[in-house]
Amino acid sequence: METPGCCLWFTGLSGAGKSTIANIVVEGLRARGRKVELLDGDEIREHLSKGLGFSKADRDINIRRIGWVASVLARNGVVSVTAAISPYRSVRDEVRGWIDHFVEIHVATPLEDCETRDVKGLYARARAGEIPEFTGISDPYEPPVAPEITLHTEGRTPEESAAEVLAWLDANGLL
Repeated sequence: METPGCCLWFTGLSGAGKSTIANIVVEGLRARGRKVELLDGDEIREHLSKGLGFSKADRDINIRRIGWVASVLARNGVVSVTAAISPYRSVRDEVRGWIDHFVEIHVATPLEDCETRDVKGLYARARAGEIPEFTGISDPYEPPVAPEITLHTEGRTPEESAAEVLAWLDANGLL
């Protein structure tokens, strides 16, 4: 029996570690022979959602675009891996409804840790009022209510978090 396609939807604050962990998971999936595609939030904004701003409406459009691509991939046996802040619960739940095997992964890194890791200085600029509508500072982040996986990153390596994701996929027949 062929393993079904699915969507691994990493969500969390900027700097939480979504892309880092997602990239390690992608490597692990490829090493196991799975067809996999990473849909990184920054790359999607550059290529698929260029011109969109950061208003709630534009963020929702961006997430729906990512979700549509993820659903097409999953339906064709690919593991689609998304790494986008996706701050609003209602749109994540909408996308969940489009994909048979949707695995929401909350990278639950505390805001203080995200600010400490911020090499681009985005949080400092947001706190200074230079970046309006910045998730976690002047715009809300709505954490998932019941994600399939919650990754608490404090005191853990990205490799340990990725191993937790891969173990969950294996235990749930998606590996």
